Amino acid sequence: METALKESKCITTEEFLINMGPQHPSTHGVLYLELKLDGEVALGCTVHLGYLHRGMEKIAESRTLTQFIPFTDRLDYIASMNNNLAFVLAAEKLLGLEVNARAKYIRVVIAELNRIASHLLGIGCFAQDLGAFATPLFYCFRDREKIVDIFNELCGNRLTYNYMRIGGVQFDFTKEIEIKIKEFIKYMSNKVNDYEWLLSGNVIFLARTKNVGVLLKEVAINYGVTGPNLRASGVKWDLRKDEPYSGYENFQFDIPTGINGDSWDRYKVKLEEIKESLKIIEQAIGALPEGDPTVKAGRQHKLPVGEAYMRSENPRGELGFYIAGDGSFNPYRLKIRPPSFSNLSVIAELVKGCKIADVVCILGSLDIVMGEIDR
Repeated sequence: METALKESKCITTEEFLINMGPQHPSTHGVLYLELKLDGEVALGCTVHLGYLHRGMEKIAESRTLTQFIPFTDRLDYIASMNNNLAFVLAAEKLLGLEVNARAKYIRVVIAELNRIASHLLGIGCFAQDLGAFATPLFYCFRDREKIVDIFNELCGNRLTYNYMRIGGVQFDFTKEIEIKIKEFIKYMSNKVNDYEWLLSGNVIFLARTKNVGVLLKEVAINYGVTGPNLRASGVKWDLRKDEPYSGYENFQFDIPTGINGDSWDRYKVKLEEIKESLKIIEQAIGALPEGDPTVKAGRQHKLPVGEAYMRSENPRGELGFYIAGDGSFNPYRLKIRPPSFSNLSVIAELVKGCKIADVVCILGSLDIVMGEIDR
């Protein structure tokens, strides 16, 4: 008996590695996580990237600025309009172009509509990652479809839009589109409560997300985390307020923040941001200035010798474009600063001490898109 007790005290566990991806359950794009485990507890995580690399920055060197706009759609393909906007803002800064007031307001309306569509998909997929396979995801797609229909009527596309133009936009709003946008504001203002009922008060959802993947504000700042993930950690930073562009300084809206920086707060901030985006859209669509916001699609711009950097607040955080010109029609160098790269980098800190199932929860709450990471 004594011998058996002595042997039991000498039992040790052995660390081992497990591959999560590059297929399910880590199918946010194509991602491969290498987890170091002790039983079911994660001790660390190594992120392997590069499965979607397409050389976007190199491609830009052989394209004019206008020709490169469709490529920005493919970075964060869930928020294509926002990508278009960030790029044309950088191009206009380099070229010294001023955009008229109507174009600015239309850009704001479109960007906020796409922010709502992106957050809806992020919330729906997050719920699905946690086992809610049908209702929340279907609700999100139902509401997102109304935004996609507006975009389809506006520019003829449903996912990658190529809508923004250097100096303005591709098409002006028609009266019918303005009516549809106003109807959507009323519709969505009521439907947000559905998600509060489905998820915010759901006991299982709360148990799976509360105090899971806590991101301290100091860690978030050190890793360069931005967007809803940063604000969920209690940092009130939003470029639309702190470095306003495209007329955002003319609109009244709040910046939702979290308290604990856990997976619950990251979900809740996105839901609250939908409400704030609706406020911005209502103000902008109700005060559209007169003028012609459209620009001919084939317009070329000779880049001056110099450089410019511009960043904007995308649904996933700060998206920045650096453009260097050498006097030709093509950029000498183009550099992209995507939000998802920094947001994903912090996952190694968040998974330590978590169970395997919680790793899936944390990854879903970060709401990354691999297209802008593997660029």
